Amino acid sequence: MDKDTIELKRNLLDEMVKWKTKRKRKPLVLQGARQVGKSWLLKKFGGLCFENYVVVNIDKDIAVREVFQRTKDPHRLVEQISLIKGQPVLPEKTLLIIDEIQDSDEALNSLKYFKEDAPEYAVACAGSLLGVAMKKKSRSFPVGMVDFMTLYPLSFSEFLDSYDERLANVVHEWKCEEPLPEILLQELSDKLKIHLIVGGMPEAVVDWIETRDIHEVDETLSNILRAYPLDFSKYATPTEMVRIQRVWDSMERQLAKDNKKFKYSEIQKGARAREYEVAVDWLCRAGLVHKVHNTETARFPLNAYKDDSIFKLYLNDVGLLRRMFHLESSTIMQENRLFTEFKGVMTENYALLCLLRQGHSPLYWSSGNQAEIEFLVEYQDKIVPIEVKSKESIQAKSLSEYRKKTEPEIAVRMSLRNIQFRDGFLNLPLTLADRLTDYITY
Repeated sequence: MDKDTIELKRNLLDEMVKWKTKRKRKPLVLQGARQVGKSWLLKKFGGLCFENYVVVNIDKDIAVREVFQRTKDPHRLVEQISLIKGQPVLPEKTLLIIDEIQDSDEALNSLKYFKEDAPEYAVACAGSLLGVAMKKKSRSFPVGMVDFMTLYPLSFSEFLDSYDERLANVVHEWKCEEPLPEILLQELSDKLKIHLIVGGMPEAVVDWIETRDIHEVDETLSNILRAYPLDFSKYATPTEMVRIQRVWDSMERQLAKDNKKFKYSEIQKGARAREYEVAVDWLCRAGLVHKVHNTETARFPLNAYKDDSIFKLYLNDVGLLRRMFHLESSTIMQENRLFTEFKGVMTENYALLCLLRQGHSPLYWSSGNQAEIEFLVEYQDKIVPIEVKSKESIQAKSLSEYRKKTEPEIAVRMSLRNIQFRDGFLNLPLTLADRLTDYITY
């Protein structure tokens, strides 16, 4: 099977279709880490929803980059791009895709003029380090002139969409009123193990679907991990690069601890926050890691009570996390002792990515050294505690402690156990974590 024939389904495409018809549409900025499929998705969107699409790559198309340097007039830009690319760029009919836009200040600044002077043109841009670029170019970036979207690696439900459509439909459609049949619950749990092994990076998913060869998947994941540090030298100063590399190299140690609170001392002996907080921020803006701050106060708004100095860092993909830990696929499928030691962090990392894709910005809650809840999220008028269990365990001591202290309207435990909702307590199978918002809404 040709890799080009593998059709990955991405849920963000539905949001992009809505963007196309927005009354006050602005240029679209698609953010996300390297190799999560941003360019592919924009082309897919252009092919489905427009008569044609035109791609310019700021890194490779020198002639186009020079056009952005010569003029700010969007109409002249479109005219020149049409001539250089040999394709028409027409109002409403063409999607103009600007890739690697972070490599040009002028291209970034042009988005303002497309919004103000030529809103009839549909412009979408992407870049692997847009978050880093926007931080450095904050004075020139057209704040308020663009629409943002973020693309993450494939979720479990997206993975199933391309791998097992029958089970994907179960995840998409199952109602909260009744538990899953045990046979379906077990089938989904088995597929979740495969997702934890393969992860959600598009190339790795295609490798698995096409070949079922875990060695090819591992080679792809290893190549991605090796490629990330190349960006450190390309988009950071020499001093920043060294510190970013040290933080990145410490991630395995940080996540392997029972207490996953990020410690600067794990980077190197004597390391201090003031030396490395910029490096941590760089990795977050690059989309390679995600930061979850601590709070001891469960009140609205949650962000007002977060402790900026206490946080955990998680990786951007569970497959990359497994590869970083050098875990073999057989270790996970057979659940031997080595995997048991890392199962907690892999499950937490998986759950966090599920929350981020649904638009949540979680914190974690602690009560001294007595109790800890993996995630708190705000939803509508509720603060929802979410405890994550990697097994079928029904012991949720920290969640019980939290409920006694704060009396939340709804509390959630994610585990391998079946759906159960009673007295404001929802047990949500990890396999249905992509549906969390639907279920707490219900």
